[in-house]
Amino acid sequence: MGAILWIDLLPMALQLLSTTTWLVLLAAATCGTIFYRQRAEMTKHINRIPGPPALPLLGNSLQWLVDRDEMFSTINGARVLYGRRQGFNRVWAGLKPYILISKATAAEKILSSAKNIEKGRDYDLLKPWIGTGLLTSHAAKWHQRRKMLTPTFHFKILANFVEVFNKQSFVLVRQLEKQLDNTEGFDCTIYATLTSLDIICETAMGYPIHALEKSDSEYVKAHEKISEIILERLQKFWLRPDFIFRFTSAYAEHEHCLKILHNFAYSMIQKRREMYRQRKLAESKVVANDTDVDTEITGQRKQLAFLDLLLELSEDGQILSDEDIREEVDTFILGGHDTTATALSWILYLLGTDPSVQERVFQEIDGIMGGDKERHPTLAELGEMRYLECCIKESLRLFPSIPMLSRTLATSVDIDGHHIPSGTNAVIMVYQLHRDPQYFPNPEKFNPDRFLPENGSNRHPYSYIPFSAGPRNCIGQKFGALEEKAVISAVVRNYRIESVHRREDLVLYGDLVMRTKGGLKIRIQRRE
Repeated sequence: MGAILWIDLLPMALQLLSTTTWLVLLAAATCGTIFYRQRAEMTKHINRIPGPPALPLLGNSLQWLVDRDEMFSTINGARVLYGRRQGFNRVWAGLKPYILISKATAAEKILSSAKNIEKGRDYDLLKPWIGTGLLTSHAAKWHQRRKMLTPTFHFKILANFVEVFNKQSFVLVRQLEKQLDNTEGFDCTIYATLTSLDIICETAMGYPIHALEKSDSEYVKAHEKISEIILERLQKFWLRPDFIFRFTSAYAEHEHCLKILHNFAYSMIQKRREMYRQRKLAESKVVANDTDVDTEITGQRKQLAFLDLLLELSEDGQILSDEDIREEVDTFILGGHDTTATALSWILYLLGTDPSVQERVFQEIDGIMGGDKERHPTLAELGEMRYLECCIKESLRLFPSIPMLSRTLATSVDIDGHHIPSGTNAVIMVYQLHRDPQYFPNPEKFNPDRFLPENGSNRHPYSYIPFSAGPRNCIGQKFGALEEKAVISAVVRNYRIESVHRREDLVLYGDLVMRTKGGLKIRIQRRE
C-alpha cells in the first residue's frame, strides 16, 4: 500500500520541482559527465607510461610509507624498474598522477616551456612560511616579480656581498679549530648550515644573527623545526590537507615557528625602512650642498642588503607592501640557506675523499692568493679559482642540493610517443638525470675534470641542471656560486680535510635538500 502511494505521488512531486532546480540538476549531471570523461582520458594516457601497479583511490601511496632513510632508495628503485629505458615513469599519489623524469631531452620539454612554469603542488606546503614569493608564486605574479627582482641579482650588486662571504668564512675557520683534535670526525653539515644561515641573513636583512656562535637562538631553532615539519607533511600524504594537519600536535609547533620567523622579518623591515629613510634624507642634503655624492654615499651603498634593495624598488614606484617584502626576504633566506649549506657540506666531504684533487685545489688557491692565509680574496681572485669551480660543479652533479624539481603542467606535453595531459605533476629527478652515462661516463666517479671547458662542449644543456633551467631557473645561482667559492677556499687554505665514511656506506635522504643519515663526517688538520 505504501509503495503504491509513493508511486502515485512521484509525478506530483516532480511537477513541484521548479525550472531552476531542474537546470541546476542538469548542469551538475553535465559537469559530472565531463569530469568523468576527462578523468578517464587522463588516466588512459598516464597508465600507458610504465610504472608500478596502483590501487584504486590510493594509487601507489602505500608503497611510499617507508622509513625516511628508505624513501630515496625506493624512488630510485622505481626508476630502475620502470623508467631506465625511456628516462621517465609514472606513479599515482592517491588520485594525483606524477611523471618522474630522468632524461635530458624529456626534461627540456618541461623546463624550457614558457607555459609550463607553475610549480608543483608540493610547494604549497611552503606558502604559510614564504607566502607567494618568487619561489611559489603562480605564473602571472612570478613574471612580475622576476622582472622586478632580476636587477637586484646583478653581478655588480652581488660583488658587494663578497665582504660578508669572507667575514663569515673566517668565522667558520675559527670555529673549526675546536675540531682539530677530534680523531673520530665531526658532521661538517652542522657547520655549513649555520655558516650559510649567517651569510644569508646578513645579506638578506643586513642583520647578522651569529648562528654559528649562537646556534641555540630562537630564530635558528624555529628555522630548523619548521623545515622538519614541512618534510614530514611531504612524506606523509595524509598530513598534506590543512583541515587534517590542524588537528595534529605539529600544527601548534608550526604556527609557533611561523610567528617567530615572521615577527623577526617584520622587525627587520621596520628597522631597515627607517635606516633607508635616514639615508635618503642624508643623500638629499648632500645634493643640496653640491657635495660629491659618490664620495659621500658609496660607503653606505656597499652595505646594502637584499632588503634595502627591495625598499628601493618600492620607492621607485613599485607597490610592495611589508608583506610583499617579507615574502621575498623569507624566500631568499629559505632558497639560499639549506641549498647552499648542502652544497658546501658535499664539497667538503668529496674533497676529503680524494687528497689529490684537494691538493690541486689548494695549490690553485695558494697561487692566486700568493701564499697569504690572512688576506681575504677579492671578487676577481674568486673568479680565477677555476679548478675549484670545477670541483663545485662536479659535487653538484653527484649530489645536487635539490634532488627533484616539480612542475604542474598547464598544457599537455608529448614525449617520445607518450601524451602527458595538463594538470599532471612532472617531477624532474635531478639526482638521476645527472648520472646519465651518455653525458657523464663512469657517472659515480668524482671527477672535476668533466667540467673543464674542453670536456663539456658536446653535453646536452639539460643534462646538468643543479639550479633548474629554462625560464624559471634559480635567480640566486651566481650568489650561491660566489658564496661556495669563498667558504671552501677559506677552509682549504687553512685545513687538510679527510672524510671518515666511504661513499658506498652513506644512506641518502631525499629531503627538502640532499642529506645523509648521520651527516657527513670529516676530520681536519691544520695546514702549516
